[in-house]
Amino acid sequence: MSCIVGIVGAESTGKTTLAGELHAALSGEGHAVALVGEYLREFCDARGRTPRVDEQAGIADEQARRIAAAAASHDIVIADTTALMIAVYSDHIFNDTGLYDEALAAQRACTLTLLTALDIPWQADGLQRDGPHVRAPVDALVRAALERGGVGYSIVAGTGPARLSHALLAVRHALLAPSVVDEARANPRWQWVCERCGDAACERHLLP
Repeated sequence: MSCIVGIVGAESTGKTTLAGELHAALSGEGHAVALVGEYLREFCDARGRTPRVDEQAGIADEQARRIAAAAASHDIVIADTTALMIAVYSDHIFNDTGLYDEALAAQRACTLTLLTALDIPWQADGLQRDGPHVRAPVDALVRAALERGGVGYSIVAGTGPARLSHALLAVRHALLAPSVVDEARANPRWQWVCERCGDAACERHLLP
């Protein structure tokens, strides 16, 4: 069975950069690793606009489909965002909560969920981003959805190489300890923390 790493988080929190770095690092260790990019970006670039409310479900479905297809032929899948982020933005922008159930079901299929922290500067990125003011409310919606859906997650924080190092620790922990993954799925309040901190609610141990 493939190890699926689903990266979620508010805009401009380094999801794409982290996904690429994880792909390179794990591929360099000899794993068969697939990198699944963000379909929403393709959608916006092709149409020159952001999606309408009626297009959100199709985008979420396509993101989930690509992740599942990659998992069929690779040992590890690194997903640069998942359907959950489409559901969150549908909620945030359109007040539409109808995509959460399917998105959370897809998220529970991930071996490991990485949540990128808000500790790096916001950067503009064309149609993809609304502004730094949306990051905190979106982060809150993501965390609430994960808890509501019973999805354990590991927070990734820090800058530069430290951010990648923290993410790799979580991925390797999941690869070497399947029982931890089972616990994450069984206990909605479970989070992985490093050996230097016993408080799963504390993110300071992840910072330089």
